[in-house]
Amino acid sequence: MPWKEMSTMDQRLEFIIDYLSGNYTKKALCLYYGISRPTGDKWIERFRRDGPVGFREYSRKPHGHPRTTPPEVVERIIETKLLHQSFGPKKVMDRLRAVEPDQRWPADSTAGKILKRNQLVQSRRRRRRVPPDPRALVDCQAPGQSWSADFKGDVPLANGKRCYPLTITDNHSRFILQCRALNTTTTDAVKPWFEWVFRQQGLPETLRTDNGAPFASVAAGGLSQLSKWWIRLGIRPERIRPAKPSENGRHERMHRSLKEAVMRPPARTLAAQQRRFDAFMEEFNDQRSHEALGRQTPASVHQPSPRPYPQRLPEVEYPSGVTVRRVRRTGEFKWRGQLIYLSTVLAKEPIGLVPCDNDRWEIRYSFHPLGVLDESTQKIIPAEQWHQRE
Repeated sequence: MPWKEMSTMDQRLEFIIDYLSGNYTKKALCLYYGISRPTGDKWIERFRRDGPVGFREYSRKPHGHPRTTPPEVVERIIETKLLHQSFGPKKVMDRLRAVEPDQRWPADSTAGKILKRNQLVQSRRRRRRVPPDPRALVDCQAPGQSWSADFKGDVPLANGKRCYPLTITDNHSRFILQCRALNTTTTDAVKPWFEWVFRQQGLPETLRTDNGAPFASVAAGGLSQLSKWWIRLGIRPERIRPAKPSENGRHERMHRSLKEAVMRPPARTLAAQQRRFDAFMEEFNDQRSHEALGRQTPASVHQPSPRPYPQRLPEVEYPSGVTVRRVRRTGEFKWRGQLIYLSTVLAKEPIGLVPCDNDRWEIRYSFHPLGVLDESTQKIIPAEQWHQRE
């Protein structure tokens, strides 16, 4: 006769059946089944309370934990995340600590687990990181030194029209100085908003853009009417290399947040889209912390530039030793009895020529290099290096 195999559940059931028969003492049954008296008492009690179901193994997980996050704190974390859906766990906790500094808040990792448990965060796809380019355009040691400007694409509105968001930021504090919904990208449409920002925030030392209109052109030195105006204000234009948006990485990162927050789906009108931009700027500047700023908000770091916007546009002047010529309406200037074409962008403007070597002259508009005049050929050699400085 083969041995009878019994499961643990069957043995516990037989133990109870023998106990209920009254033919055996509890001590004898525990000795026969190889269990202790407390264990026997436990299974008897479970059978009386739960029936045969009580023979199953219970979870050994503790019913409570002294470090469990209180329900009201969990609720506040979830509520803040729902109000600021672009925020990750760190930014959610930074916002809560700023609003309620006296409250005892859990660690960022705990907030991440809470949001993940409630399906409020998504795992990001890991991207291959390109080694950074160590050649910086300009060092941003303080607010007001370097700004960036760009258009965040061409956004279709629900009414069939187009929106061109003009964005201006301070590269040190990440503060958004302007996010304006425009219906065109012309100089006439853009210039008033730059002037508004200059009056409110002062003048930066440099202004970084791409090579598109109206910031730049194919004219000498890449000048446009807009960047020529900046130079007269004492602002140095900086243009990133073509197809190198990483050279304006801080501004591009802000654009990604802008797109995720307010451009899907598009608003119906330009005014409605502007209201979305205004709300985004307030959240980005005043509520959203940035790790690059030591987990502070841009508004808490930003300061206006100490260089005020002048009441009158300054004239371009050159130091002694610089030969000055004035560009004609046709874009030409006279040199050694010859007319040499430069650019109509600089019509009626004074340019300076500084001797180099071998009958070559560097041509400048104020401090901005335009190229080199070769007297032997009477031609202008365009500048080849990017981000030249004096």
